[in-house]
Amino acid sequence: MDPKAVKSDLVLILDYGSQYTHLITRRIRSLNIFSLCISGTSSLETITSHNPKVVILSGGPHSVHSANSPTFPSGFVEWAKKGGIFVLGVCYGLQLIVQRLGGQVDVGQRQEYGRMEIEVEKNLGVFGNKKVGDKQVVWMSHGDETVKLPYGFEVVARSQQGAVAAVENREMRFFGLQYHPEVTHSPEGMDTLRYFLFDVCGVSPGWNMENVLDEEIRVINDAVGPEEHVICALSGGVDSTVAATLVHKAIGDRLHCIFVDNGLLRYKERERVAETFESDLHLPVTCVDASNEFLTKLKGVVDPEMKRKIIGKEFISIFDAFAHELEQKLGKKPAYLVQGTLYPDVIESCPPPGSGRSHSHTIKSHHNVGGLPKDMKLKLIEPLKLLFKDEVRQLGRILNVPDAFLKRHPFPGPGLAVRVLGDVTEGNALDILRQVDEIFIQSIKDAGLYDSIWQAFAVFLPVRSVGVQGDQRTHSHVVALRAVTSQDGMTADWYYFEHKFLDDVARKICNSVRGVNRVVQDITSKPPSTIEWE
Repeated sequence: MDPKAVKSDLVLILDYGSQYTHLITRRIRSLNIFSLCISGTSSLETITSHNPKVVILSGGPHSVHSANSPTFPSGFVEWAKKGGIFVLGVCYGLQLIVQRLGGQVDVGQRQEYGRMEIEVEKNLGVFGNKKVGDKQVVWMSHGDETVKLPYGFEVVARSQQGAVAAVENREMRFFGLQYHPEVTHSPEGMDTLRYFLFDVCGVSPGWNMENVLDEEIRVINDAVGPEEHVICALSGGVDSTVAATLVHKAIGDRLHCIFVDNGLLRYKERERVAETFESDLHLPVTCVDASNEFLTKLKGVVDPEMKRKIIGKEFISIFDAFAHELEQKLGKKPAYLVQGTLYPDVIESCPPPGSGRSHSHTIKSHHNVGGLPKDMKLKLIEPLKLLFKDEVRQLGRILNVPDAFLKRHPFPGPGLAVRVLGDVTEGNALDILRQVDEIFIQSIKDAGLYDSIWQAFAVFLPVRSVGVQGDQRTHSHVVALRAVTSQDGMTADWYYFEHKFLDDVARKICNSVRGVNRVVQDITSKPPSTIEWE
């Protein structure tokens, strides 16, 4: 997708490493405004090439006093002033503006973390729709604080402790918030962003999935010649299925789908997915059983990053072989590979600080991002790589993908390899996990809870515990159950089950799955954890 083709003013977010940065991107898109996130240390040429209407400087874990703290490029302020670009600094972004424009930021005497009440001092800028004295609860997360503003700036709001909470320079079009408006812990944060973008900046909305569909079809047709063929890797998940359906709409029967059974699938997944593809989606699919190849390569591997890279490399090897077979059949070798890579996949696979490309830490390498070999022969088509999961579901509905399929919980590309902690080939870990997961998911469906949960799954833990089953001592495996609510997978909260539900599920698992005598529940949010265990 070409960002310049989107019928919306662009809001560009410069990422300085906050765990909430990509929530800003998502929240802005929910207003039908196109937003993109790039590294905070991007060159001025890169920033200006996007032609943004608004630039938001994100928060981050850094201090402006640190020698290596990230910052916007030289000439950024002059470019923004000359071009009439609106700039909003959030948390670290505010302090960066203050420090770079001649103000003063000190180590805070009143460090503020968590919920904090602020009060409007002037009904200007981001609070132009508020009254002086209005109060609201916001989410603070800062150790440094602004003690002296640059020339032309004024304080718009303060915290209950007297710290600067919002600033503005109307002439420069520079604004700042010391708190995070993008998180749900700031209840009025979305209203603030909405007012800022529409009323203060005059942004024109125009981001919708119909436009995305039309643009992606154009991009695909421009990239793929009229005689060229394309391979699509289908996993059975929502992302790859929507990607395949979109490409099929663009090029028709020149798309050749392949579904690989890597030995890491859920209970009866291969049979269920094949039926869906054939009866509901009418996609041409070749099923390849490569479970032996994958499991052989994974034998003895316990590190989750290594698992992902092995799986990514093996997938590409199989796709290359499939392309060779098609070449024998068609007389022309496919040159492209379609993958359902999403925006969070790209985000979470970004390189760590010090690489010169980002100030965010790599959370995990996705097999369809960080796990691809450098010498891959097929060129990639990733029509969803700027979309979040809920946006993909919207696109799928436009493409008439069955709603029941679109509501399926996400399943990771590496499959159960990242849900078995340790060696996936050791003992009967995979078989145990499949049975436990099937009981858990079916129980959720029977209870009418499936659509209320963003993702639920079981995890096989590399520990054994002592139990009593059938009046005998057992020394068996422990499994964990995880269920979360989320909008886009970037953040998540654990789902609160009724005690009776958990009791029933634990009993079913221990009574039905041989080798399990203890069931635990994961009640950790993201962050600090990820959704998958790994």
